[in-house]
Amino acid sequence: MKLSSTAILALAISSITATAYAETQSQAFTPVTVNEKSAQAEATGFLEGQSISGSTRNWYANEQLKRGGKFAYRKNGQSNETDRRINWVQGTIIKYNSGFTEGTVGFSTEVAAYNAIALERDRENLAANNGGAPGTRPGAGNNRTLTREGGDAVGQWSKLGLANVKARISNTTLTAGRMNFSSPQVDVIGNRPLPSSFEGIAIHSEELNNLAFDVATFDRVSPRTEESLSKFRSEYGDINAEADHVNTAGISYQPFASLTTSLWGTQAEDLWNQYYFGATHVLGDSSILSLTTGLNYYKTVDEGKKLLGDIDNDTYSLSFGLTHLAHTLTFSYQEVNGNEYFDYLHETNGIYLANSLLSDFNGPNEKSFQVSYGINMAEYGVPGLKFNIYQARGWGIDGTHYKGGGYDGVQAMDGEHHYEYGVGATYAVQSGPLKATTIRGTYTAHRASENQADGSINEFRLVTTIPFNIL
Repeated sequence: MKLSSTAILALAISSITATAYAETQSQAFTPVTVNEKSAQAEATGFLEGQSISGSTRNWYANEQLKRGGKFAYRKNGQSNETDRRINWVQGTIIKYNSGFTEGTVGFSTEVAAYNAIALERDRENLAANNGGAPGTRPGAGNNRTLTREGGDAVGQWSKLGLANVKARISNTTLTAGRMNFSSPQVDVIGNRPLPSSFEGIAIHSEELNNLAFDVATFDRVSPRTEESLSKFRSEYGDINAEADHVNTAGISYQPFASLTTSLWGTQAEDLWNQYYFGATHVLGDSSILSLTTGLNYYKTVDEGKKLLGDIDNDTYSLSFGLTHLAHTLTFSYQEVNGNEYFDYLHETNGIYLANSLLSDFNGPNEKSFQVSYGINMAEYGVPGLKFNIYQARGWGIDGTHYKGGGYDGVQAMDGEHHYEYGVGATYAVQSGPLKATTIRGTYTAHRASENQADGSINEFRLVTTIPFNIL
């Protein structure tokens, strides 16, 4: 494990802060004990515990590339360029959950139908990616609206987003099929009209208080904007390098009332082995002043056939958030130690780093710093309304020492830098028939040096999500 002096200092600061909290709040320590309550003992029956619920999301995004960046689209057999891309999609989920059957072993099922309607269908507005937009690759096509070859939108499409069966003994549940799953390396990503999901087998156990165990294996991912299933691949590496299986296991431990930790390991077959440690702790009283410290650390090394070449990467982020009543000010530092990107699995949210924003700030040997401010207007008589603003800068991107073969363009990065800023507002309806409906508007701008991969772009998003219950 290779850690820079900065990383060692950051870990030391986090350790000292956590220790100080443990000493001043030692009465809050909770020992690991056997969970005497059994979730299965409280099962109400397959039909008695059933429910039908869902949500519908109106998702609009307007992007404009800057500094010469272009999207591409085809019209009348000719390739054309434009600096703007507009996506507007309505995504709806209807989910059925049964209850667990009674008895020592309980069984249940979960099924969810996903439907998407393209409200914007013009080829020019849906333009495919031609390089320079964060989160996309040159020639990758539209990654927000499902389109046919040539660029025409699929007006409406549906699929089974979830379809699984569950078996439960005491407080341990086995799930088999297509499911939601959440971990620092394999996590559902829900920043589009519809979320991703994963196909495989997972076990979650809470037989002990304050100590939970997870183990899972997956062989397919159901992408956010596709009807079919896909093998797993990386977000930044060669798109032809795929993993037949992704195996993951982890523990979550909360030794103190305000200290949570987790430790995970994940194997993406023939791509990498990746290990994660995370900790979050809170000190103080937010009515006066509280400090929230967050540490996320990833270690990634190549595995098996090394389809992405040699990988040896240590990446971490450290954040400090100060909260007083409605106000939160957060400082976040992030560092990549490796000659390749810090990478994660495509169609997952498997990047729990503090500076993962519109850009992930994850270039080879990159360092980044973010300052953010948030205000909760409930303190001023408007519950449900929140505002936030941030700025992040990344520098020192250096891929000139890269010797692998899985990451195109890395060797051209020499002293690259970029910055990003954004503002956002969220309102959640507090009562009435639309209770829990959320409206989120964001404006983000990103500017990059010549060989920084994310390019220069402005983006405005407006997302409205309405939950509902049928049964």
